[in-house]
Amino acid sequence: MTDSSRKEAEILMVMRKVLANIIKDTTPEFKTMKHPLSGDTIEDIKMCLSLIAARERELADEAGTAHSRPYFTDEKVKAEVVPISKIGGLEKKKQKEDD
Repeated sequence: MTDSSRKEAEILMVMRKVLANIIKDTTPEFKTMKHPLSGDTIEDIKMCLSLIAARERELADEAGTAHSRPYFTDEKVKAEVVPISKIGGLEKKKQKEDD
């Protein structure tokens, strides 16, 4: 990643965080309350966030980095670590050798 693209990625990250904080700060506590931002402003924020995400993906592709995806902390891990001794019956061979 070049210095200019690194700086651009940093700017995009800050912009995304600022927009997310604006959303958090202005979202009413209850759904029955009227939102302080107009519908057009909300749509503009959504478009900005999607443009930021698209450019971040482009920068990641250019840099050859893996796409990061948010996940829940209680989400089950898709990959399972298997000890080498359990691969291909190595454990059985080792037990026979020990006997």
